[in-house]
Amino acid sequence: MLIRIVPLLALLFGPLVSFALSAETADTKPNVLFLICDDLNCDLACYGHPQVKSPNIDRLAKRGVRFANAYCQYPLCGPSRASFMTGLYPDQTLVRRNAIYIREHLPNVQTMSQMFRNNGYFATRIGKIYHYNVPKHIGTSGHDDPYSWDQVFNPRGRDKDDEDIIFTLRKNSFGGTLSWLAADGTDEEQTDGMIATRAVERLRLHAKSKKPFYMAVGLFRPHTPYVAPKKYFAMYPSEKIVVPTSPEGYLDTIPKPAQQSIRRKKEQIDLPDDIARKAIQAYYASITFADAQLGKVLDALDETGLSKNTVVVFTSDHGYHMGEHGHWQKTTLFENAARVPLIISVPGTKTAGRTSLTPAEMVDFYPTLAELCGLTAPKYLSGVSLVPALKDPSATPRKAAFTQYGTGYSLRTARYRYTEWGNDGEDGAELYDHESDPAEMTNLASRQQHAATVTRLSKQLHTRITAAKRPPQGVRQINFENRRRVR
Repeated sequence: MLIRIVPLLALLFGPLVSFALSAETADTKPNVLFLICDDLNCDLACYGHPQVKSPNIDRLAKRGVRFANAYCQYPLCGPSRASFMTGLYPDQTLVRRNAIYIREHLPNVQTMSQMFRNNGYFATRIGKIYHYNVPKHIGTSGHDDPYSWDQVFNPRGRDKDDEDIIFTLRKNSFGGTLSWLAADGTDEEQTDGMIATRAVERLRLHAKSKKPFYMAVGLFRPHTPYVAPKKYFAMYPSEKIVVPTSPEGYLDTIPKPAQQSIRRKKEQIDLPDDIARKAIQAYYASITFADAQLGKVLDALDETGLSKNTVVVFTSDHGYHMGEHGHWQKTTLFENAARVPLIISVPGTKTAGRTSLTPAEMVDFYPTLAELCGLTAPKYLSGVSLVPALKDPSATPRKAAFTQYGTGYSLRTARYRYTEWGNDGEDGAELYDHESDPAEMTNLASRQQHAATVTRLSKQLHTRITAAKRPPQGVRQINFENRRRVR
């Protein structure tokens, strides 16, 4: 039924935005390779993790700019992906939960890849870019947006067929609970292995063509179930895994909505040590497996010569807890769930291997890629271009990054994270000083000596909330949740 709604909305509310083709010749336009993992936090070697092996992501960081402080707009797959693909905040897309097609709410929005299509690029999706129910929708288009692509590929590997032997904390539940499998077979038999193989094939075809391309390659790992061939599990002996801990009485120091965000999955509270170690082992194994698949794609980019004229973006849809704050998986407003890896590699850059400390947001992808490729992005975008930071990593296009979840809104500055829950913070606030407390375990919001900081950051946060709720000019909004037309 929902699949039929999308084209119907376009008929009812007008055609999709289109622009004249660029006057530039095809061979002068840079290509774009957009690489994204699912549920990947910053547990990577190039982000300083002492255990996780990520050699291919690391080598991409050496040829691009690594953003140390990039953040999602909503720590849940569907809302996050709808946000960065439209360059709008979740209160503008109206997508704040999973399983929604973007044009149910924004029938005439021009998505990021659609901008490229409208300017003469061939846009391809391989794997997961918009929301999927994982692993249920593997092999299908999930909640994809058909207007965004010229061609799509939905590989389906043995990880789907092996579901009956996957260990899970809740029977017959894989995507929403901790679950894993050290799999038999090869990388190429897994869905992500097939995605990499297809991406390599497409890159070789593009190398023979003069038509510019925008290729989005979305891996499913390390999303649960954490499935990877056994050799990757062997890289992380469980006895060497460190399980995070929280101090006694910690829950009493944070607002009730924050407590609920880290205690809502009852089967994942206070895990036995052996189960916690195995879960972390499986997550790390899945990261290194995904890294290996990305390596195949990057190798093909080099072998075909396309790397000389292709902008590469690597990221994740949000961060992830692996026991920090006593929580597992996502959906919190802590650093663990909000922060994402972000590497942008531009051919011929003089800043290769540098790190940018500027706060960055995922809504910034759209205007950044538009500027890098000389395209005109829609004026309604909420993101800012990160090109100044690519040219000079000391530049700060943003002063703070903004994330929301449930009734909470959070602002991350260079030093602090400040969060309010409920209308005007009526359900509590949190303040963390990252200079002394990078793990965000000591809430300073109620301490008198920090009152001036709370007042200043609260004012900044409310300014950002107001801007994030501003309807995008020229984009029709339909709020199906309340059964009413918003705009």
